[in-house]
Amino acid sequence: MNVIGIVGWKNCGKTTLASALIRELSGRGLTVNSIKHAHHGVDVDQPGTDSYKHREAGAREVILAGGQRFAIMHELRGADEPTLDDLLARLGPCDWVVVEGFKSHLHPKIEVHRRECSHTPRYREDASIIAVAADYPADFSGPVFDVNDVPAIADFILNARAP
Repeated sequence: MNVIGIVGWKNCGKTTLASALIRELSGRGLTVNSIKHAHHGVDVDQPGTDSYKHREAGAREVILAGGQRFAIMHELRGADEPTLDDLLARLGPCDWVVVEGFKSHLHPKIEVHRRECSHTPRYREDASIIAVAADYPADFSGPVFDVNDVPAIADFILNARAP
């Protein structure tokens, strides 16, 4: 499975780049899945809905299925948060997985960094960052892309993938 991560500090453009990259790769005819890590309690279900009531009643997993999509909600109920590898194993077949977040995992990553971001770039300490997407000429020892040049970033990813 080909995995590329998008990491960076809050409000530096991770979601914008991840979404654009998914659109670019999909537009090239590739199947793309994604995993987004959230640091806060996340809930795609709303109180009062039937599926919410099922979870509230104690169901470990609830599948909400319709004519155009389905969602699986899994309650951890005190269990450890799943690792990225656990989540990747649950995905269906695809050409690429774009992962937003999971900055501590060792998968290959592209860091998004902007000039106005006051934090030190992660690439100075994280050897799993293989490229940087920035709005300035970053001092990264590897490839540095303009954060808006999504086709070039996609080309790099496709050319850098494992055989």
